[in-house]
Amino acid sequence: MTVRLAVLFGGLTVAMGQMALGQGGAITVPKTVEAGSAFSIQLSGSGKGTLFIVGPGQALKQDVELGGTASIAAGSLYNAGHYLAIVSGASATESEGFEVVPAAQPADVTFLAKPSRLPVSLHAGITGAVYVLDAYKNLIVTPAPVSFELTTPSGAVQKRTETTKDGSAWTAMDSTGQQGNDKFVARVGDISSARVIRQVPGDPCGLKMTAKQAGPKVDVATEPVKDCSGNAVPDGTIVTFTETFHGGLSTVDVPIKRGIAEVEMPVHTGATISVASGVVMGNQIGLGK
Repeated sequence: MTVRLAVLFGGLTVAMGQMALGQGGAITVPKTVEAGSAFSIQLSGSGKGTLFIVGPGQALKQDVELGGTASIAAGSLYNAGHYLAIVSGASATESEGFEVVPAAQPADVTFLAKPSRLPVSLHAGITGAVYVLDAYKNLIVTPAPVSFELTTPSGAVQKRTETTKDGSAWTAMDSTGQQGNDKFVARVGDISSARVIRQVPGDPCGLKMTAKQAGPKVDVATEPVKDCSGNAVPDGTIVTFTETFHGGLSTVDVPIKRGIAEVEMPVHTGATISVASGVVMGNQIGLGK
């Protein structure tokens, strides 16, 4: 076929105007080359020539002796993709295409874990995704097993094993019932990557309060506020006390301090005091006549 080819090497433009490119027969190139590997190209003809190799983000130029072998050193071609080898001699120019494929051995994993912080006891609340790369950051598309492990501060472990598809794999884990920093690890062969997942207490559960009347005031306080897994709800969480009485309503928002919420409210004969935090309701206390 007839093409116009211009290749740029370090600022020098080698222009090859209208020329015939013979396909196959004149040069012999491996069909596939592993990224970073050394390989050779068999050349036909005689005399001196120039070899050009052009591919994704890479271009090589090498003076060669036609009729011999051109050696490409290890590490010369490392970006996976389709390449074109072109040999230009005194009387003809020939070309042949070939593929550079990712190295077979994994060298790195990109591990994405979300979210970095979440409440305890959420089903499939933690997700992890892995991309398997070779030493040149090419995505390895050959299927490979990936081990996922989520470890709690107490040492309890959740494990999943997934197989990559098109270079990636993902899984979902349950957040555990224990607050603290969990270690989330993805492993492919001897390569691993770790992330920290912070598990915080969930919503208050089993909210209870007591009341103690002293004259015209009543002191109302919760018991230690915990979530459904028994973790202490953090200080600063808002607890709402509501007093309802004939023709009136009084509401007070109180932050938890040292594990409890406490407030002093006026006494209204026959009133009812209730407690809530968010959508969680607690018990009610009726004031005597």
